[in-house]
Amino acid sequence: MIKITQNISINDNEIQEEFIRASGPGGQNVNKVATAVQLRFDVRNSPSLPEDIRERLIRLAGRRMTEDGILIIDARRFRKQERNRQDATDRLAELIRKAAKKPAVRRKTKPTYASKKRRLEFKHHRSKIKRTRQRVSRSEE
Repeated sequence: MIKITQNISINDNEIQEEFIRASGPGGQNVNKVATAVQLRFDVRNSPSLPEDIRERLIRLAGRRMTEDGILIIDARRFRKQERNRQDATDRLAELIRKAAKKPAVRRKTKPTYASKKRRLEFKHHRSKIKRTRQRVSRSEE
C-alpha cells in the first residue's frame, strides 16, 4: 500500500514493475543485471483515484500516458535496482500529489482608476512627442 495523501492510497497490486537493462554507469555489470525499472499504473481503471484527480493526472502525465490510460514511469538513475524501484514509486506519488492539488480559481480583475489615469497621461505624452516631430506646414508658420 502506497500512501499518497491523507485521502489517497494506492494498492500494490495496481502497480506493475518490469525490470530492464539500463544504459549508463555500471561497468560490465550493466550488461548482465536488469537494474532499470519501468513502472506501469493504470490511471483510467484505478479504483483508488477520484474522477477529478484522474483527469488532472492524465493532463499532467503528457507523453508518459499511453492511449489505453496507462502511466509509464522509467527509472534508471541509480545503479541499484531497489533505489530505481523507490525512485519510480516516489515519482508516481509526486505526480499524483500534484494532480490532487486543485487549481486556484481565477477571479477577473479590473484596472484601478489610478492605473487608467496613468495610462491615458502616458498616451497623451507620447502623442505630444510625436506631434512635435511632424513637419510644420506653411499655414502654421
